Amino acid sequence: MARRSVPVLKQLLSNSPILNQTRSVTYMPRPGDGAPRAVTLIPGDGIGPLVTGAVEQVMEAMHAPIYFERYDVHGDMKRVPEEVMDSIRKNKVCLKGGLATPMGGGVNSLNMQLRKELDLYASLVNCFNLPGLPTRHENVDIVVIRENTEGEYSGLEHEVVPGVVESLKVITKFCSERIAQYAFEYAYLNNRKKVTAVHKANIMKLADGLFLESCREVATKYPGIQYNEIIVDNCCMQLVSKPEQFDVMVTPNLYGNLVANTAAGIAGGTGVMPGGNVGADHAIFEQGASAGNVGNDKLLEQKKANPVALLLSSAMMLRHLQFPSFADRLENAVEQVIKEGKYRTRDLGGQSTTQEVVDAVLAALD
Repeated sequence: MARRSVPVLKQLLSNSPILNQTRSVTYMPRPGDGAPRAVTLIPGDGIGPLVTGAVEQVMEAMHAPIYFERYDVHGDMKRVPEEVMDSIRKNKVCLKGGLATPMGGGVNSLNMQLRKELDLYASLVNCFNLPGLPTRHENVDIVVIRENTEGEYSGLEHEVVPGVVESLKVITKFCSERIAQYAFEYAYLNNRKKVTAVHKANIMKLADGLFLESCREVATKYPGIQYNEIIVDNCCMQLVSKPEQFDVMVTPNLYGNLVANTAAGIAGGTGVMPGGNVGADHAIFEQGASAGNVGNDKLLEQKKANPVALLLSSAMMLRHLQFPSFADRLENAVEQVIKEGKYRTRDLGGQSTTQEVVDAVLAALD
């Protein structure tokens, strides 16, 4: 009888809450780290107020230690108001909805103004498979790190003679080295194994050649991280055929925009990809890949914009502010809602409204 009771005893002990109790490991905060932080909020255009409103609801429900300073900024303004710039400089962190940039007409992009004036030189987009969301490829987890201040986005254009426009692509060693340094540092701190530099140095031998030279120099300082290079057109082909081969990708400005949107489409769409822009002193978090749905009047009218990308971006923001437990709670809740599949917006194959997705996330918060 005693021998027969041993398995029963083991089972009882294994189910004991005392023996199974575990405590998560977190960072040791300094005194005062829990004080609420001010974050500049720019709702933006189109669906921007709808998805930033979703973030506000979730932050309030979690009692996250942040509060928002809201400013109305729109893409058709000539420039970002100075009071908004002052707020971002003071708070050092901003959450932003999409800003519509008029096509042509000589109107400057406010997104570019923010990045240049605050020197947000690194754009980061994380493209990964969400459990429960079917895609053509599995095991996709790509981080695209894009130089954010020069290249084809330098804005140096002029009309030489009527009918002939010259646009200058500017690449500097300083900006190339610091984006390469950021990419390798990111890989090192996040236990990533490989950094791939994307280029077109076979044609733009001086400009992209300088970018590659800078990446190679920085790579020698990180012998534990694999480094390779790929031409941008081959990169796009490889992305759609075998995306799981990529880990961290570092790119000049224009290529990064194209690569990030391609990777986002592969991993589930722009509506679920988080991202941000960061410099030495400031950071702006927003939807990771193209916000081309900003001006979708039908989405706005039906209130069916997907809030997932900005919710995940706000989790990145919380981690940036050193509130990791709040970031974990938010990410876990979003992933649970996606995995269950009951509440999804149209771009993910469902018919839910923005508010229905938000309500599901609120219910999933532990």
